[in-house]
Amino acid sequence: MGHWTLDDVSWDAFDSSKVDQDTLRLIKAASLVEHNGDIYGQYLANVFDGDEVFVAAAHQWATEEVQHGVALARWANMADPAWDFEASRQRFNDGYQQVDMAASASVRGSRCAELIARCIVEVGTSSYYSALADSIDEPTLKQICKLIAADEFRHYKLFYEHMKRYEADESLNMVARIKVALGRMAEGEDDELAFAYYAANEIPGPYDRKACSAAHGSKALTRYQPGHIKLATNMTMKAVGLKPQSRMGGWFGRVVWRLFDWRRGRMVKQAPAF
Repeated sequence: MGHWTLDDVSWDAFDSSKVDQDTLRLIKAASLVEHNGDIYGQYLANVFDGDEVFVAAAHQWATEEVQHGVALARWANMADPAWDFEASRQRFNDGYQQVDMAASASVRGSRCAELIARCIVEVGTSSYYSALADSIDEPTLKQICKLIAADEFRHYKLFYEHMKRYEADESLNMVARIKVALGRMAEGEDDELAFAYYAANEIPGPYDRKACSAAHGSKALTRYQPGHIKLATNMTMKAVGLKPQSRMGGWFGRVVWRLFDWRRGRMVKQAPAF
């Protein structure tokens, strides 16, 4: 099946009675982050300048990411007609420092490391939209989340295959690969999602990173079921070259699970009222 378009979404199936406010807040924030795919696509094009095959793939990836944002924003507007996506997007872009567009080399230190990091991002997004799809009843959003999750699984495969191309030349050892993966996972604590939640939902008062991160995390991380986490862990291990059945793979899986469970519990405990 070819890539989907907005016309493939069953907008007429939208059921306002099945919209819950916590999900709506998450979707508003997600629409802002996804819509910035074009910025990250250009960053990747800069980093991989000269690799025409990958640059073309990165631009296509960015186009698909932006469509995710458009679809999510359209749904959010159906659920909340008063919401102004463009105003929220402007607040987000004004307040969140994006990736360095002038960079000509990966912030990860190498192209292979960059692609490992991109795999980890796709692990996070594919598992997140899968968890969302399984946790909601509103039929149109459920369909959108499933479509996005399928894209993100495909994007993971894309970055993984290109990572394997660079792997032989750059020869990152296992410790270095794990360090890149864990470092990118830790960046889930950074400002992007927290500030997107703040900007999209017009949280009153000045931006409080800790509060907004907890507000988002407490609503998002509780959607995950064990199967989502297991699949994400296995995909992460594949990206760093570990076998789940190996001794080190078992250790790594336990670390990932404990980090996730600790973060989820902390977010729920710290969650503010908004």
